[in-house]
Amino acid sequence: MIQIQAFTFNPFEENTYILYDETKECVIIDPGCYNDHERQELADFIKSEELKPVKLLNTHGHIDHVCGNSFVAKKYNIGLEMHKEDLQALHSLPQVSHLYGLNAEESIEPTVFLNEGDIIKFGNSSLEIFFIPGHSPGSICFVSKEDRFVIGGDVLFHGSIGRTDLPGGDHEALLLNIREKLFVLGDDFIVFPGHGEQTSIGFEKKYNPFLVHTMQ
Repeated sequence: MIQIQAFTFNPFEENTYILYDETKECVIIDPGCYNDHERQELADFIKSEELKPVKLLNTHGHIDHVCGNSFVAKKYNIGLEMHKEDLQALHSLPQVSHLYGLNAEESIEPTVFLNEGDIIKFGNSSLEIFFIPGHSPGSICFVSKEDRFVIGGDVLFHGSIGRTDLPGGDHEALLLNIREKLFVLGDDFIVFPGHGEQTSIGFEKKYNPFLVHTMQ
C-alpha cells in the first residue's frame, strides 16, 4: 500500500508529495522546496523513514512546483520526468522567478517525457499517467487505481479548479478533461491537489461550482 507524505512549501503554499511503500522506494512529486529550511525538511523526512528516492516527477512546469527540482535531482542522483508540453513553462523559471522577486534555482532538464497511459513503477507500487491539459499545456495527474487516489497538481482543487489565465491555459479543455478522465473514477477516489486540502471525486462531482452543472 502506498503511503503519502505531504509538505507545504514556498510563498505559493504548494503541496509537495512523497509516495512510498513497504520496500522504502519512493517518488518525489512537485518538489516546491524553495529555501534551505524547506529543503532540509524534505531531506530529513526521507532520512528518518530510510527511504530511497527513485523518481522525480512533475505534474506541470510552473515555478511553485519545480523550484526544488535541481536540489532533489542532485542530492538523490535521479532524473526529472514530466510531459513535454510543459517544457516552455519549465524553461521560463528564471524570468518568472525575477517577476515575483524570488531567487528560485533553475531546473534541470527532463530525462524522460511522460505520456497518457504510461505507468510509473516504484517498489511494489505503480501510478498511471492521466494527461489533463487546461491549467497548462502539459499538466498530468498520477493515479493509483489500486489505492484509489489522484495526485492532481493544479487540475482539481477542493471546490475549485486550476486557473487557466496563464500562458497555455484553456478553460474549456480543463473542464472537459476533468469530466471525461477524472470524474469517471470512483467517487471514493481521494484527490491530493497542488494547493490546499485534499478532496474526493465524489465531493467535487456534487459540489464543485465549476463542474456541478456539467454533471446534471
